[in-house]
Amino acid sequence: MPDVTNDERGRRIFQIHKERAVEMALEKIRHNSRSELAAFSPQDIKTLNYILGEAWVSVGRNIWEQSSFARLDKKDLEEIISIGNDVLNKKEREETGVEKICRILKGSI
Repeated sequence: MPDVTNDERGRRIFQIHKERAVEMALEKIRHNSRSELAAFSPQDIKTLNYILGEAWVSVGRNIWEQSSFARLDKKDLEEIISIGNDVLNKKEREETGVEKICRILKGSI
């Protein structure tokens, strides 16, 4: 069995924390009837998952933990998904898109 470096362990632990944080955020969004998350396509949910993960990496933990994902409504989610699509389609730089999403999250505090 190959040796696993501490760097590899650290990257994997970081990835697990990121995935868990996004899952918890999506669960809070699902419980909000105003978000109408069920109305979004599986691709939209995948994009939302991706871009929230990138936002988690960039936003301070304090802001992430204070963000009220349950307050995000359908319009907020449409905007976040649109930003995510622009980033994925290289219409917008990831840094710029994440900054916009961070502003949306700060508005939910």
